[in-house]
Amino acid sequence: MSLLRDRMSRDMERAGLAPRTGQEYIESIRKLAEFHNRSPGQLEADDVRAWVDHLHQQPIGPDRIRLHFAAMVFLYRKTLSRPDLVSFLSWPRSPRRLPVVLSQEEVGRLLGAIRKPRYRTFFSLIYDTGMRIREASLLETGDIDRARGVIQIRHGKGGKERQVRLSDTLYAQLRTHWKESQPAAPYLFTGKTGKPIDFAGARKALELAAKEVGITKRVTPHTLRHCFATHLLEAGTDLRVLQSLLGHASLRTTQIYLQVSTRLITQVPSPLERLPPP
Repeated sequence: MSLLRDRMSRDMERAGLAPRTGQEYIESIRKLAEFHNRSPGQLEADDVRAWVDHLHQQPIGPDRIRLHFAAMVFLYRKTLSRPDLVSFLSWPRSPRRLPVVLSQEEVGRLLGAIRKPRYRTFFSLIYDTGMRIREASLLETGDIDRARGVIQIRHGKGGKERQVRLSDTLYAQLRTHWKESQPAAPYLFTGKTGKPIDFAGARKALELAAKEVGITKRVTPHTLRHCFATHLLEAGTDLRVLQSLLGHASLRTTQIYLQVSTRLITQVPSPLERLPPP
């Protein structure tokens, strides 16, 4: 199993998968091996089907099942070259939920309540640029292009690069953070060990701030990305520009923010009010 794990890890690295995704795939395959008490490389079609039946009987949602399926697909298609073992898979769908969005007033109170300056600047960066938490955590000082007024995102989803605007307010905050925190090169946000900022600690700081200011909605780092997109859309930003800023491969993904923009929704005329008086 250890040889197969190392081989799969190398394949995932070459394919450009994010380290966290790779870890989740490896853990999923470990559970598959544990279920059958033998290496996944020794399994046949009936064994894989038995594992899939087992997954569907567990109290887990469609997202988790899809992750297990993705791990098996990568293993058998890429690493073991046995795509026939996973050709029967039918991917479960999950209902598409609208993203949670805070008002601008709520975002202001939330950021102001984050006690550690490092985390406050980190989440201000995410809200002002729409970065994913991983993209922000891997940001390097050399990615800040003050002369052109942009930030280069080099660790986007799927290995894609893009640029976002560097506002004067954000630049001033980043400068102050860099002077006071003195992060370990080359990263802009690091922990005590010199490695990129810890996700768990950052999420905890955000949750505590939300609780402190009385925000009852579920707030995560990705919530600030949703806020960025919705607030820009309400300010008149073109949908295709927004797609580029967010790094979405499809415009359909970006269009979901049309459904959560209260300003756009409330501007729709009321058919009832347009009826002639009785």
